Order: sequence, then structure tokens, then C-alpha cells
Amino acid sequence: MSSAVIIKGQKEYPALLEELGDAPKQLYYKGNWDTALFEKCLAVVGTRRMTSYGKRVTEELVGEIAAAGITIVSGFMYGIDATAHKAALRVGGKTIAVMPCGIDMIHPADQADLYKEILDSGGLVISEYEGKFKPLLWTYPKRNRIVAGLSQATLVVEAGEKSGSLITANFAKKYKRKLFAVPGPLTSSVSVGIMQLIREGASVATSAQDVLDYFRSHYGFSFGFTPHPSAGRDVGSHAVQKNRSARPTALEEKILEQLRAEPLEADQLARTLKVGIAQLGAALSTMQLSGIIQEQGGKYYAD
Repeated sequence: MSSAVIIKGQKEYPALLEELGDAPKQLYYKGNWDTALFEKCLAVVGTRRMTSYGKRVTEELVGEIAAAGITIVSGFMYGIDATAHKAALRVGGKTIAVMPCGIDMIHPADQADLYKEILDSGGLVISEYEGKFKPLLWTYPKRNRIVAGLSQATLVVEAGEKSGSLITANFAKKYKRKLFAVPGPLTSSVSVGIMQLIREGASVATSAQDVLDYFRSHYGFSFGFTPHPSAGRDVGSHAVQKNRSARPTALEEKILEQLRAEPLEADQLARTLKVGIAQLGAALSTMQLSGIIQEQGGKYYAD
């Protein structure tokens, strides 16, 4: 497929991106340049070294968000990026891949099938670089500003202390866009960056509804599909940031009941309690901070 270019100042150039002082002068692209793709966009980013928890959370949340009509924007790398693109495609949603290389390169090359699927599904691949310009260390953070700049909000799932996804999060804050973070196990190295974002004011996302509610309330968007509201929605950023003296929630009581019987992994708990993994992860993080439970070797324990 041949590429084309949109120049800053043309009416087709994405309005959210154009308003930024560091917006690229041109965007090369392949695929379906439909301005409707840019109306409701969520950036989804995270570690390349995702855990099974991160994979499941991304599939669960992004699938519901994309099914509601939100375009998923990400950076096409391994891990959370690729999982987010795939989750959107799986439900017939739309996704935009922003590349750190020239528009005529597929990077990483072994994700050629995903690249083709994005284009075949009516999605878009974009880059500010033409031809086969090779990715360099500095092109990744420049790519991240586009990911954040195209999107009304950014969702971060799993991030280490020096994760590149924190660069995207910082751009979202710089551009005064909404920032969501999905909490994970406190002992996980890829939760360090997440907890940092939450401490700095990112909103906790424990369900797709958290994100869709933001788009609905701030932009007046309506959705033909509405995910089931999550039980135990009182797990918010305030609750995750500090220990609580309040009584355990209904979900926390159920978790304690299971863990007092035997130590369990998060996936086992989610299946047993029939609860979404993101919602469960937020509750587990809160309970760890409160000292109610402990985690060791991937399993959770209660006294």
C-alpha cells in the first residue's frame, strides 16, 4: 500500500494535535484517513514486558472501550501497545498505530500481520517521517508526543520506573489531557511507574466505564454500547494512595474470605469471584497498602 501525507494547516489535519506547539509539520500515513477516526481517541500505552495480568487487563478494558466507538491510539511496540491494537480489532473497533520510523517501514518487522490487520480493518498507520527512515533513540519519545497529542485521554497499563510509557503520560499532562492508570500488584516492577502516576494525580481506572464516563461527561459523547457497571466502584485514586481505616468493601470481604482459605493468584481470584481483573487489581493494591493482605511469589495471602 502506498503512503500519502497530510500537512499541518490542511482541514484534514487532526484538530487536537494541531493545537499543540510541538505538533509535527506533516503526517505521513497508510490506510483510511477518515477524520471521524480522530473524534474520540484514547491512547493506551504500557510496558513491552507485560505480565499475564497486564495482558488480561488491556484486553478487557480496551475491548469494551473500542466496542463503544472510541479509537485506540498506540505505538505498535511489543507488549501493551500490540495487545491494545489487537483488543480493538478483536471487537471490530478502530485503531491508529503511530510509528517511530519512516512510513514505509514496519517496526517491529515481525508484527507485519498486525500491521496488515490494522490497515485491512479501516484503521490507520501514521508517522512524521517519510520513506524508510530508521527508528533512533530520539524518535521514540517524539512518537510518544503524537500518541498523547491525538487523544483526549491516555490510559497507562503497567509501567516500570523508567518506562517509555511514562514519557507519553508526561506529554498527556503537558497537554492538559486526562490521564488514567491501572493499578497492579505492589510488588511487581511494572507497577512502580503506575503508582508514581497515581501519586502525582492520575485517575485510577478499574473498568472501561471509568474511561467512558469521562468521555461522556467532558465531551458529551454518547455510546451505542455501554459496559456493565462494575461493582465496588469506590476504589479510586484517593483510596489507592493511602491506607484506610474504613471497613472493607463487599469485594474486599469476598477476597479476604477466599484468601483466608488458601493463597491465590490474581487470575484465580478473578475467576472464582467472577470479577474484572482491573477492578480486582485495584482492590488488591488498596488492601496491600492497608496491610490487610500480602503478596509473595505471585500469590496473595491473608492473615
